[in-house]
Amino acid sequence: METTLAIVKPDGVSRGLVGEVLKRIENAGLKIAALKMIQMTTAQAQGFYAVHRERPFFESLTQFMTSGPVVVMMLKGDGAIAQWRDMMGATNYKEAAEGTIRREYATDIEKNVVHGSDAPETAAFELGYFFNAFEIMAE
Repeated sequence: METTLAIVKPDGVSRGLVGEVLKRIENAGLKIAALKMIQMTTAQAQGFYAVHRERPFFESLTQFMTSGPVVVMMLKGDGAIAQWRDMMGATNYKEAAEGTIRREYATDIEKNVVHGSDAPETAAFELGYFFNAFEIMAE
């Protein structure tokens, strides 16, 4: 059973898309093992996106991710990382496949509604960043 992090970003929360994202996750057969709404501080967002610190979009990304609440989730399932990434669609919503969350709801490359881990190692770091053992449901 693989795990991955899923985030509904501030644009998704403010536009009332949390329920739609949750419905898609559950309809796809992924299990939600942990879920909470948080408001990241600048320091928290910078720590989470530290891998991108040298990239030109780092400042705008961390500002965006602290602009409102986000919903963070641990998803479980066979091939959860690939399955969630397929559901999200390409980072650039203009390149995302029809029927994906980003294709249907994103408004620009940064305000693309959702985030997901890209590999098992990334998922382990990201999940540990937001959840402790007491917040994760066994089944």
